[in-house]
Formats: sequence, C-alpha cells, structure tokens
Amino acid sequence: MKIKFAKYHGAGNDFILLNELNNPVLESAMIKTICDRHLGIGADGLILIKKNSTADFQMIYYNADGNLGSMCGNGARCAAVFAQEQGLTQSNITNFKASDGSHTAKIFPDGSVKVSMSDVKAWKFADSDLIIDTGSPHYVKYVSGLNNFDVVAEGKKIRYSNEYNEQGINVNFVEDELGQLKVRTYERGVENETLACGTGTVAVAISTRFKNGQPMDGKFEVAIKALGGDLIVIGEFAKTLFRNIYLTGPVQKVFESSIEVL
Repeated sequence: MKIKFAKYHGAGNDFILLNELNNPVLESAMIKTICDRHLGIGADGLILIKKNSTADFQMIYYNADGNLGSMCGNGARCAAVFAQEQGLTQSNITNFKASDGSHTAKIFPDGSVKVSMSDVKAWKFADSDLIIDTGSPHYVKYVSGLNNFDVVAEGKKIRYSNEYNEQGINVNFVEDELGQLKVRTYERGVENETLACGTGTVAVAISTRFKNGQPMDGKFEVAIKALGGDLIVIGEFAKTLFRNIYLTGPVQKVFESSIEVL
C-alpha cells in the first residue's frame, strides 16, 4: 500500500507527518520500518493528524520504535504547520489535542512556531538531578564538557536503570557555558541521541528555576541551544505549579512524497 507523507524537522528533531484522510491505518511494525533511517524514510517519530470535533485537529505521536508515544513539543510545532498546509486550519493560530490534553500553536512569518505546553506540578530530585514530566518524562543532569560527552552511553545507563527500564525516560545532559545553556538529549523510543527535544528543552528551562531545591516565583524566559537549533521557553511559577509555558523554535519542511509499504 502507498503512504502519502511529508517530512518536517523542528530544530533538527525530524518527523514523518501523515493525514489520516489520505492514508490507511498503520501497524506498529510498519511505523518502525518507515522511521528506520536505513530501511525507510528515517525520522525520530511519526505523527498522524486526525480530525477532531472540538479542536482543529488531533495529533497522534508514535516513537521511532513504532510504539505510541507521549507529548512531543517539537513534533507539535511541526504538526501545526502541516495541519495548516493540509487545510485543517486557515489561521496562523490553531488549537489541537495531544496525548496530554489541549494545546495552541502560533505560526510566525519567519517560520518559527510557538506551542503551549502543559502545566507542570510535580517533580523530584536524585541528588542534584531533576526528574520531571513536561508531557513526557525527563531526567535532567548538569555536566561539564558537553561537546565531548558520550550522550548515548551515559543516557542508556539512566534510561535502562532499574528505576526507569520498564517505562523509559528521556535523559537531558546540560552545560551552562558562560551563561549559554546547551543541551543534548538521549530519547526513549528512539534509543539514541536526537538533535533536539521539545519537552526536554522545557524540562531544562524549568530546572533553571530551582534554588536550594525550591522553585522561584515569577515569570521566566530561557534560551537553550540544542544540536539542531535554538529554542526558547517562557513560563511562570505561581503557587504550586509551572504554568503558561510556551516553546518556540524553527520549523522546516524537508520534502513530501509517497512510499510503498509492504
């Protein structure tokens, strides 16, 4: 059967996007093959766009391993552009559903996209490392020498540790280099390093808001450099939760085509 798709990336985090109206239902093994960089198109994940009765569209995200995933911030930014291209919304401001609830996205003339993220009200620490769910579970660890850091080997140690082996966790290694935050991420479901991670970037931004283990009140804006591009997170902490969180960064359409899936 033939699959019609478009490929996008958000700060190097790349995705295959499908419109449900133009494509058959895909099984997990097919999704895994399509995302394979040797046997298929190649991507960090696959996003299926569906119609929704209460929003402009619904975003269903699959990890590169073919399994259903959780919220993907960069994928959501790509999905907003793809949905507009597919005629599901005529406006540069759209609302959509994802695995963690309702979101909005705004597409700017320069090609960047700003997407709302879920409130965050729970976190914990392992020594000085932050464990937090920003729509997907994340482990944030500050390191030195990030450019030469073995992200895959060290990421696997945490992701496949006894505590996280079953459900998995994304592992973000961060370095503050003269006031510039840099991050590299090992992603579960991809089981490798990706060039950027949206929910991971949000987790890193929130990590900067803790002092002596306690979150600081007020609004914040944090610029973060990933391998694939620059991302910005804004938000605020008030009372007991991080809220009004937005992720902004570039989106680029790579190409569109079709592929025969056996």
